[in-house]
Amino acid sequence: MTLDELIAKIKSDSPDTRTEAWQKAGEVGAAAVKPLAGLVATGDLEVGRAAKRGMWKIVRTVGAPDAKKPDKLAVLMQLIDLLDDAQPVAVRREVVWMISELCGGGPAVAPVAKLLENKELREDARCCLQRIPGDKSLTALKTAMETVPDDFKINIAQSLRARGVEVSEEKYPCQKLVPTKKTSVKPVGR
Repeated sequence: MTLDELIAKIKSDSPDTRTEAWQKAGEVGAAAVKPLAGLVATGDLEVGRAAKRGMWKIVRTVGAPDAKKPDKLAVLMQLIDLLDDAQPVAVRREVVWMISELCGGGPAVAPVAKLLENKELREDARCCLQRIPGDKSLTALKTAMETVPDDFKINIAQSLRARGVEVSEEKYPCQKLVPTKKTSVKPVGR
């Protein structure tokens, strides 16, 4: 299937044609990422949904264990380009999670870390950085601990703990250990 055929079928009025198209989007690859994102942003509900599924199909195709590394990198670079402010929040949120599926590594860390400044996307960006292995993403989380607003530091602390970094329990208590109801039970060791 060519890119033009994919886009035409995704825009189809027929649900069966749209479904057939998004299921074959992985064959088209990186070239389809931005056009599909455009349909997610501006298409009607069903067209946008099919386009989003097509994007995910591409991500899962290039992210498969037996996929070629250059294909994965090409898709990753297309996704990174979609993180700019010109895209709607919903598209960028979806893209962040797609990047986390590809474990974006080096090239994705800085653009994703920049989203920690965006109140609507910072939680998604934090989760993405937590999932990306390596020193660059860990450094980005450590840096974020110094730069994010106070109300979000506890979230960053949680990601650092998940990555094996010790974080002060007194200053940033683990949310799993904070009671959700009033209780007379005393914490162990305090």
